[in-house]
Amino acid sequence: MASAYHLTIVACSGIFYDGECESLIFPGTDGQIEVLNHHETMTGVIEIGEIKYRTPDQVWHYAIISDGLLTVYKDGSVKLVVYSCEKPEDIDRFRAQEALERAQEQLRQKQSIQEYHISAANLARAMARLKGAGKGPN
Repeated sequence: MASAYHLTIVACSGIFYDGECESLIFPGTDGQIEVLNHHETMTGVIEIGEIKYRTPDQVWHYAIISDGLLTVYKDGSVKLVVYSCEKPEDIDRFRAQEALERAQEQLRQKQSIQEYHISAANLARAMARLKGAGKGPN
């Protein structure tokens, strides 16, 4: 059985989760990365997508996140700082579908490089929200 460590997930809207965790899986630049207890200290980039974390009661929790940063501290605690973080069951599928369609339309338009990157990020976030909608703890 894995031992727990302290996990804090912070989004612009406030603290999403602050408690014990045994495993955290998040999308990194090179694919899915798992953080267990006694992980080496590090700071890394989090990509847009789905995270999941297992609490000591052996329940997996899911969240759809934007990009951000993850830090594993010397004391073993882990902190995620992201722009947005939502429970899958809180996602409005209709609004997410509209956001997807808007982002796709924006990408069809002639844009500056900066506008293109913003549109691409909006598209990725909308796709992640639609993919994750409806998942919940198991």
